[in-house]
Amino acid sequence: MNQQEQKQQTRQQSIKTLRELIRNIKICMLTTHSSEQGLRSRPMITARHEFDGELWLFTHAADPKVKEIEQDPHVNLVYSEPREDRYISISGQAQLIQNKQKAELLWTDSLNEWFSGGPEDPSLMLICVHVKEAEYWDANVQNLSDAVRALFFTSTAPKHYKLEWSETPS
Repeated sequence: MNQQEQKQQTRQQSIKTLRELIRNIKICMLTTHSSEQGLRSRPMITARHEFDGELWLFTHAADPKVKEIEQDPHVNLVYSEPREDRYISISGQAQLIQNKQKAELLWTDSLNEWFSGGPEDPSLMLICVHVKEAEYWDANVQNLSDAVRALFFTSTAPKHYKLEWSETPS
């Protein structure tokens, strides 16, 4: 296997790992950078999508985060599953997209609360985050002795992993 094939295989494994980690977590915290206010975070619903290296979010075109992304597309997404001591941090480049067909494809009923016009809402804007880096902390209990140890010792810190991430080879 040559180096390019190895990078592609590593990337696919990282995508698979990340997909499993975030599969059942619906809400993430999106952090953008505002030139006036510095870092700004807010909760967002991740669009229904089989993760392939990109994550999709919905917003209103007039929302301040749109201007922030236009000025600085570097963003961070944080997912957490506290009951399982699992925390995921994803950094990437955000791209703003207005595409009715893509919005229909990604639409979920939980978005009706924010977008009463559905996927046809003219104020709807998609945010596509192209993942550049990902890491996670996971303290899933593997066996009974770990569970007992976790009950009595607070020093059972989650294990930290940084996923190898490389751009898709050309």
